[in-house]
Amino acid sequence: MRVGYWSSPDGDDVEMTLLPVGHDGGGARHGRTGSGAVSALATSSGEELRQQCPLLASTLAQLADALAHQSAAAANQLLTIDQLSAAERALLFDILGEGEVSGIVALPDRRVAQIQESVMTGLWRVRIEADAEQPQLDYLEIGAIPAIVTHAAHDFTVPEFTVGDPPPGVMNVMPVLAEIRERVSSHRAGQASHVINFTLLPMNAADMAHLVDTLGNGPIQLFSRGYGSCRVLATGVRHVWSVQFLNSMETPILDTIEIGDVPAAVCAANEDFHDSAERLGEIIEAYFR
Repeated sequence: MRVGYWSSPDGDDVEMTLLPVGHDGGGARHGRTGSGAVSALATSSGEELRQQCPLLASTLAQLADALAHQSAAAANQLLTIDQLSAAERALLFDILGEGEVSGIVALPDRRVAQIQESVMTGLWRVRIEADAEQPQLDYLEIGAIPAIVTHAAHDFTVPEFTVGDPPPGVMNVMPVLAEIRERVSSHRAGQASHVINFTLLPMNAADMAHLVDTLGNGPIQLFSRGYGSCRVLATGVRHVWSVQFLNSMETPILDTIEIGDVPAAVCAANEDFHDSAERLGEIIEAYFR
């Protein structure tokens, strides 16, 4: 499936390559990792860095306090960084580093929102590219998943779908589509997801093609590089996600459809916020006080 809109059959899908927010487009990531930036603060040039960034300490303290009071179920907290100088933003992003989850959201105006989790799990950077009429937006967000993901999953998809006649050669796709449609209609926010495992269910090429054609392309693509790589794509139908767990060769070893809220594989959990607050607090105490 591609990233785009199921309701655009004439090629209006947005086909994307997934890159981290800090990618420079030249094949290498820009800046240090989170640990690398902290190491730099401990060197002889660290004091000079801190002097160049007078507002950074208070920004980090705001982030640590917000993380300490956040939970997965609570409303997200946003922090703008427009008040920081270019040097402060560069050091801030170097300290935050790049965490496990990154992704893109295709917006109806054909702009793209990029998201990148920091090494402090549950703390995200969100950047929405500019166009001729609107400026670029760049901000930090604390929550289980950036709000733009949950909004797109609800607002830029359809609540129901029609199951058409099966094409020749299908085996099991029709009962699968019936099950998906039933689960979509009964799902309520906060309920556990229902998972259909294609690894255990025989589905031939005709089955999968009809499944993709029926569900359509959604506006969200997420990728997690945690304990195992995981690719999460929204379909064009609300609450329906393609979730694939991959091996080191990027080959799916577990291929599923999830019917529910944003899959847990790409969301921060309650304990993550506490751990991230502690980690950021230790950096502040060691290098900014």
